Amino acid sequence: MVKVGMDTDSPGNQAGYDADPQYNVIGFSALHDSGTGGGASLSNFKLFPLGASCTASHNDSNTPNDSDTPYQDCRTSIESRKVKRKLRGDGTPDDAASPGYFSTNLSTGIRVELTATRRTALHRYTFPPSPPPSSSSHSTQTSGEKAGEKEGQGGGRGLRMVVDITEDGQGSSSAQEMRVYPGAGRVVGGATFAASFGPGTYRAYTCVDFRVAGWYGGPPTEWGAYVGDLPVGRVTGFDGVYGYFRGEQGALLTFPSSPSSPSHSSSSGTTTILARVGVSFISAEQACENAEEEVPGVETIDSVFDAVHASARAAWGELLGRHAEDVEEVDPDMVKLFYSSLYRTHISPADYTGENPSWASSEPYYDSFYCNWDTFRTLYPLMSLHDPENFARIVRGMINIQQHEGWLPECRGATVQQWIQGGSNGDPILAEFAVKFAPQAATLNVSLDALYTALLADAELTPPNWDLQGRQAGVWKTYNFIPQDIYEDGGAPTKQVSRTLEHAFNDFTISQVARVLGRGDDAAKYAQRAGNFVNVWNPNTTVPGVSSGVVQGMMQPRFADGTWNYTDPRHCSVHDPAHATCYLDAWNRDGFYESSPLVYSQFAPQDTAKLIELHGGAEKFVKRLQFLLDENYFDSTDEPSQQIPFMFHYADRPGLSTQASRQVIAQYFNTSVGGLPGNDGAMGSYAAFYLAGMYPVPGTRQFLLSSPYFPSISFYNPVLNTTTNITAVNFKGNPKNGTGGTVFVANVTVDGTPYKSNCYLDWDVFTRGSTVELTLTDNINVTCGSGPDALPPSLSTGGFNV
Repeated sequence: MVKVGMDTDSPGNQAGYDADPQYNVIGFSALHDSGTGGGASLSNFKLFPLGASCTASHNDSNTPNDSDTPYQDCRTSIESRKVKRKLRGDGTPDDAASPGYFSTNLSTGIRVELTATRRTALHRYTFPPSPPPSSSSHSTQTSGEKAGEKEGQGGGRGLRMVVDITEDGQGSSSAQEMRVYPGAGRVVGGATFAASFGPGTYRAYTCVDFRVAGWYGGPPTEWGAYVGDLPVGRVTGFDGVYGYFRGEQGALLTFPSSPSSPSHSSSSGTTTILARVGVSFISAEQACENAEEEVPGVETIDSVFDAVHASARAAWGELLGRHAEDVEEVDPDMVKLFYSSLYRTHISPADYTGENPSWASSEPYYDSFYCNWDTFRTLYPLMSLHDPENFARIVRGMINIQQHEGWLPECRGATVQQWIQGGSNGDPILAEFAVKFAPQAATLNVSLDALYTALLADAELTPPNWDLQGRQAGVWKTYNFIPQDIYEDGGAPTKQVSRTLEHAFNDFTISQVARVLGRGDDAAKYAQRAGNFVNVWNPNTTVPGVSSGVVQGMMQPRFADGTWNYTDPRHCSVHDPAHATCYLDAWNRDGFYESSPLVYSQFAPQDTAKLIELHGGAEKFVKRLQFLLDENYFDSTDEPSQQIPFMFHYADRPGLSTQASRQVIAQYFNTSVGGLPGNDGAMGSYAAFYLAGMYPVPGTRQFLLSSPYFPSISFYNPVLNTTTNITAVNFKGNPKNGTGGTVFVANVTVDGTPYKSNCYLDWDVFTRGSTVELTLTDNINVTCGSGPDALPPSLSTGGFNV
């Protein structure tokens, strides 16, 4: 749940961080969601070190007034406190990150280090030696200042920490609350914040404990509350004098630069302040309990920081270590790209178990589904290969949400529903689990009956607001597509074509589960509904200015009476004359979401053979795919395009798939700051599959097969206790530009026996732990083989019989 990190004032800081050194650091917060679009997601409860940048004049009065401002020269607002980072010789910021750890060096000379447990962040701030007190800093000194100087406080120049309670990246907070407990060095607080991609609000809380390293008895020497740039000393809460203020609010605390005992002084003259930050979506009390449970003994947090970091590192190492590669002859950047991509696969959804404010349950609770439309294609199939335990927990959490809210979650953040991007795409996620792990479901505490009930709710019941959950089920069942001229209460009349295509695929995945459960009638019913994608195929639509011999036929909007509307096939592409985006918009009447009709005309993973028939045969299908790639209709930043490079498989041209997928990696993915296209909702798992030489058909037992970027790659599955090894015989490296090379699969054997296809692997190859050998060639004209099962399965050719 905690993703502690640095926040910048970058305009594109949905996850807080921006590597561009022109942007300032504004804080270090415990809550983030990585990889999202929309508004800034989380970044709540920023801490910030002011150091000796403001001076103090102390007054022993307990009654705050204009003259009682121990922070009279301190500036606490984001605009005033922000600083640049220290730069390296090459002009890059002095930041460093690895699994479980982040550090930066600020231009103020302060070093910041961060690590975390599940619900608790640890911060370590190392301050440079304090400068000697300046006689001009104040015209007078109070007795309090002199006392402070005797304690090594630098004549009132202490080390100051801001605790920002209200700023969430959107400036949306309301109903703020805060309390400072100076004797304990603790700040607790919370506020209500706006969702980043939906209409709701959520409430979050924090509990921050400070300690000076090596000195366990020292509470803050000064404390107060602030609004904007107005800090007032000795104020311990947001009631009374601050109760009616809006804007940035928080606490400001001063700590001594070194303790009086020489045995606790740093030999370098530096001082380290540590903070333990618990968070909760339930209450401030629970935020404190979370911190105390996960990092007990606040008196010793300086000694456990490294241990927490080591524990986090070890957990990531075990997870990522379930894959093993032979990296000889492989560009080190490709190795880094693979493991970084694999790492990012596990950032979302987030484990919020115990932090659901809406109902009590003993089931896991997961959040940060940004969004199923992004992730069902590749993220969960990758989890199937190496992390089924956590996949099962996510599925249990999704089922539990359906049991309490009526429908499976689609897009969810900070405990509230967010806008749906497409269909009911929780369906292929649950189906992905069921078709692969039905035999292990009971052991993993997943009820297949409850799972199937949740799927049927999506398929058969229309929710009150299908912009937030479920689908327009009644209309779908009545017309077998979503007409463009049907207006009914419950949601915006948009995305009719793309939703039709997604509902068809969603129903296909339900049919797969029905087969696994032995529900033959349901399997046939939902398989029939899976074929409804043809109902929005207009065979007469072409692309303006392009020969019908290259492009003939298109997915198009349709009216309830069966007549056709028209959306320019170039719409929502780089060639769109209107420069439309097709983003989420209630007034968007084009019928598609975030991609062009040309791209969506390739979306029917359940029956690509039928798509080939609609396109006019394999040769024309290949020309259409090549046209999409050559003319830049393929969009690496957007999920509907992801399968396109692998679709040549279905036309018996897997060599073209191999080359196209490798060209995608070469052109769009690398380890630089700009080496990740689009938002990262699923880009990590997408790249990881391409580098592993596979692409999944979600909700099924098939993986389309290419060649890996490694001489060998293995997948360890801890639930099945099996390891599957894929070896590339005749491996000769990876062409830099992705073109040509000895990378095409000429032959496949599994455990020494010729496999039925050179184009895909069934799940049973992974369940039993197999040795797969791929014989590579430089001949791009390889085929899928000659047997009856050589081509990847499609519904219309009798495939997908689980």
